[in-house]
Amino acid sequence: MTAADREAAARRARAQEIALWRWTLVEPAMDPALTARQRGQVVRDLASREHAGPDGRRMAAVSRRTLDRWVIARRDGGFDALVPCPRQCAPRTDPEVVGLAVGLKMENPQRTAAQVRQVLAARLGWAQAPSERAIQRWLAARELNTRP
Repeated sequence: MTAADREAAARRARAQEIALWRWTLVEPAMDPALTARQRGQVVRDLASREHAGPDGRRMAAVSRRTLDRWVIARRDGGFDALVPCPRQCAPRTDPEVVGLAVGLKMENPQRTAAQVRQVLAARLGWAQAPSERAIQRWLAARELNTRP
């Protein structure tokens, strides 16, 4: 299991914790015996206070609109509807640059991130070369940061 796989598993576990927290938070509003007016009062009451966050330490205030959305999601889709969606941000660095950096490290495992950056800067120019820290993260994600 690579570092990226472990990170993805940790993100999935965190998303499950958040969904469970949302599930328990809207539980009082899910009673089928409640009328719409009573449910609205319960949701307003929940929105008026702060709650221990999903991690149990941080206090979180949740708006009425968000609580209404979670109640509807739980009613329509169950637990899976309360799981937050993963972020959909595209990488800012060209995949070819990442591949070149990884290839340079695999070519010579003794090469440091600083040395990889110097080679990339010679090819791409200093303005286009990624930072040493970014290169270190790429190498760590592929488990190439260990000593040979």
